[in-house]
Amino acid sequence: MGGLSSALGSLWAWIGYVFDPLCGPAGIFTWLGQSTILACGDTGWGDEIAAGLKVTVSVAVVTLPIGLLIGFIVALGQQSEEKSVRLAAGIYTTIFRGLPELLTLFIIYYGMQMLIQALLAWVGYEGTVEINAFFSGVIALSVVFSAYCSEVLLSAFRAIPKGQYEAGDALGLHRGRTMMLIVMPQLVRIALPGLVNLWMILLKDTSYVSIIGLADVLRQTGVAVKVTKQAFLFYTLACGIYLGLAIISSFGLRYIERWAKRSEIRR
Repeated sequence: MGGLSSALGSLWAWIGYVFDPLCGPAGIFTWLGQSTILACGDTGWGDEIAAGLKVTVSVAVVTLPIGLLIGFIVALGQQSEEKSVRLAAGIYTTIFRGLPELLTLFIIYYGMQMLIQALLAWVGYEGTVEINAFFSGVIALSVVFSAYCSEVLLSAFRAIPKGQYEAGDALGLHRGRTMMLIVMPQLVRIALPGLVNLWMILLKDTSYVSIIGLADVLRQTGVAVKVTKQAFLFYTLACGIYLGLAIISSFGLRYIERWAKRSEIRR
């Protein structure tokens, strides 16, 4: 198993190097940053910024499905016939939409450590526990994303006529099949513009994880600024990276929107 894990790790590292847009074989810094402060390798800061880009993208990509899942569950809870469930879902969205993202990150990062430390002390463990910054950042961004996502999905649910649910009952479909085959395709089309906007916001919000020590793009450029005193260069570079991520995302999301609306185009 150790040999297999090592081989898979090497394969993953090779794939990451080949497709690295900054310091890979066809990377921007590899071709344009040679013999400059942005060179890849020991002579420049290209490797560090490329590593930060991977962290930024990883945080956003891992947060997205978690936030969507939680947001979908909360949106269902807001439509529940149980008053207590609706109340809990409403409190959840009010709290995490009302708190600043940075404050939410601090509460989860430090609060989870205190909670886990207290639980371990209760069972007799006296050691020190430190929560992984990546895990804390993903959880914090996920709950904030899910709070806004639930409102987008709730609006989409309300835009679907009740007759669609009744049509599923008339066809003899149980509730789960009605949701998957009739409601979900319409829900995706209606909610997609709002979800696209939330994804763009999520890309920017990943910069908050630099506050808790995660080496993302913003933190790596900040370290480079402190060492080199080239603030304008590196912060402009950080702007370019975030704008590049937004532009690439816009092209991909535009394709997804066309795919989601293909049935309307055919009509």
